[in-house]
Amino acid sequence: YGLSITRRMWNRTFEGITGDVNIDANGDRIADYSLLDMDPETAEFKVVANYIGLKHSLEYVPDARIHWAGGRQNPPPDTPVCGFDNSLCKTMPGYAILSIVLSSVVVVLAIASVFIYRHYKLEAEIASMTWRVNYRDIVRVPPGKLRGSVYSLVRRSSQCTAFSDDAMSVCDMGRQVFVPTAFYKGNKVAIKSVKKARIELSRPLLLELKRMKDLHHDHLVRFYGACIDQPDCFLLTEYCPKGSLQDILENDQFKLDWMFRYSLMHDIVKGMSYLHASEIKSHGSLKSSNCVVDSRFVLKIADFGLRSLRHCDDSCSGSDSYAFWRKLLWTAPELLRMRQPPPEGTQKGDVYSFAIIVHEIVTRQGPFYVGDLPLGPKEIVEGVRNGQKCLRPTTELACEEEVTSLMKRCWAEDPADRPDFTCLKATIRRLNKDNESNNILDNLLTRMEQYANNLEALVEERTADYLEEKRKCEELLYQLLPKSVASQLILGQSVVAETYDHVTIYFSDIVGFTSLSAESTPLQVVDLLNDLYTCFDSIIENFDVYKVETIGDAYMVVSGLPMRNGNQHAREIARMSLALLNAVLTFTIRHRPKDQLKLRIGMHTGPCVAGVVGLKMPRYCLFGDTVNTASRMESNGQALKIHVSPYTKEVLDTFGTFELELRGEVEMKGKGKMTTYWLQGEKKTSPTNQLGLTPNNVSAPISTPNCNRHVNSVANSKPKVNSKSTNEISATTPLLQGDGST
Repeated sequence: YGLSITRRMWNRTFEGITGDVNIDANGDRIADYSLLDMDPETAEFKVVANYIGLKHSLEYVPDARIHWAGGRQNPPPDTPVCGFDNSLCKTMPGYAILSIVLSSVVVVLAIASVFIYRHYKLEAEIASMTWRVNYRDIVRVPPGKLRGSVYSLVRRSSQCTAFSDDAMSVCDMGRQVFVPTAFYKGNKVAIKSVKKARIELSRPLLLELKRMKDLHHDHLVRFYGACIDQPDCFLLTEYCPKGSLQDILENDQFKLDWMFRYSLMHDIVKGMSYLHASEIKSHGSLKSSNCVVDSRFVLKIADFGLRSLRHCDDSCSGSDSYAFWRKLLWTAPELLRMRQPPPEGTQKGDVYSFAIIVHEIVTRQGPFYVGDLPLGPKEIVEGVRNGQKCLRPTTELACEEEVTSLMKRCWAEDPADRPDFTCLKATIRRLNKDNESNNILDNLLTRMEQYANNLEALVEERTADYLEEKRKCEELLYQLLPKSVASQLILGQSVVAETYDHVTIYFSDIVGFTSLSAESTPLQVVDLLNDLYTCFDSIIENFDVYKVETIGDAYMVVSGLPMRNGNQHAREIARMSLALLNAVLTFTIRHRPKDQLKLRIGMHTGPCVAGVVGLKMPRYCLFGDTVNTASRMESNGQALKIHVSPYTKEVLDTFGTFELELRGEVEMKGKGKMTTYWLQGEKKTSPTNQLGLTPNNVSAPISTPNCNRHVNSVANSKPKVNSKSTNEISATTPLLQGDGST
């Protein structure tokens, strides 16, 4: 019965003396407990938590905590890690542990082997010096054989007196200068001399040379190697035939649209972004002359790295020259303020230099264009160095606002405010979105199309210049040679020597010219001959004659060639001789006006051979005994008289108008005795001119020009006659060649 009574109390709650009494299903009382903790400092027990049996929950007392043994912050686990019977931990077999250990060792050894291999490979590559170039493998291009773009042309402004930069050579007053080139293993390369007496191949330099050799990018000039064989020390780099960016910008004939300009900027940014991410880190001398353009119009960065070899070029130029200060226009202000700036420069300094190049591309007015401010390179550099009102190029430009903003950010005074080339790449890509949207082939075709358009305009201009120069050359050739002969030469035809049965040759010289020359200055002699022969040339234009040559005081004229004129040659020469003799009578010597100029004339008729001699300076020459005889007629004549041979007299007698006087027999050198005559004049049998000369049937009456008036007109002009030395001129020298010049 007791169990039955007790069961009625299970699962019940009733109020007792101590409070509510809870009996569970097993007949056990559900009791509440308090958790006491002893404070180690006061040794007192304090209630920190209460266990409510009915709720099966532990309630902590606020602001109370349990001080666990061993300094623990949390209660210890109620179960061992592996359980009470070690069932929670699985023991690993011995072979598995061994495998793990061996695998770990293998991995460590593999990693170590990779590092050791790479180290030894690097050392082997450094020791092998693959960058080294044998001087015998270089084929130099002789300067005399260069044509077209074999050399990279550089033009500088007229202010540049000794310009020298890393990419090009010396510039002097706008003169053309070139970078030498050569052939190395079939490739045309540019040669950069190293101006150092001795090169020490230290490990840092060897490592940098290897890095330069391994550096490859579409917008970086390839480094082929270096030749360090004394005394020929130079660097070999990729050759870009279109020259530098500075060349293109300073060439006004090369048209640049904005698409092409943005493309050039983008090429610079891509090249510099790769360079900054490489082991080279920075350029240090970025400028428009160090940006070169290849045959596909792709811009590439040049002259980066190897500052220990290139630095000598910068220090060799004069510290107060125009070139020295001009090179500093691209240098950042913080570098200008350093006593010894790092030769390799800084990345932020390269960004500043890029801003100056962008300004060059936009304005095409040279580096650091400041508008109307009268500042030279030295004043600009000192102003930038001193922080003078943050002196910068003018920003009043006809370009997009984003381009102006980009330049201002890049040339900020504080280097920290300047963006890097990664940010600049995104900006330029937005500006160059038209090009970037196309593929590489389309971009290349666009560039080549623009280049072709520029070439067409340039060819048209050059063709017009060529035609004008060709016309001038032809006119000069017609003055030097007979027109028929000159026309054959112009057409590329060979001029065959031709025999003429009958021609009349005229020779004349000035009597007493040697003594007159001795008493005059060389300039006075030149003035005399120039005045006299200018007068003679104006007279002979009225006759069917050809002036063969003038040497000193000797004057040679022929008629009857190259165009045959029957027997008219003798009459033409006779009339011309009378006209020249009459002109001499009224001719006034400028520095000796009271003296009478005495002309001695000789003429002879006979056969001769005429042809062009020489290629470089062709001359129309006469050959034959007739030439020598005509010369003897002149040398054996008398002053102010016309000496005529009997053969010429026979031809003149057929006209019946010329008056000749028998002189008699004269001893001719190499000819013996010859009966000769004096030509006195021509009879007035038809309308005559003031000299009493009968003109040709087909020509108008001829009047002798006033030579004195012509002398006055050229008195203040420069001499136009090249004569022999006055001490070497001979009045009796036979003339066998002619170029038709005065």
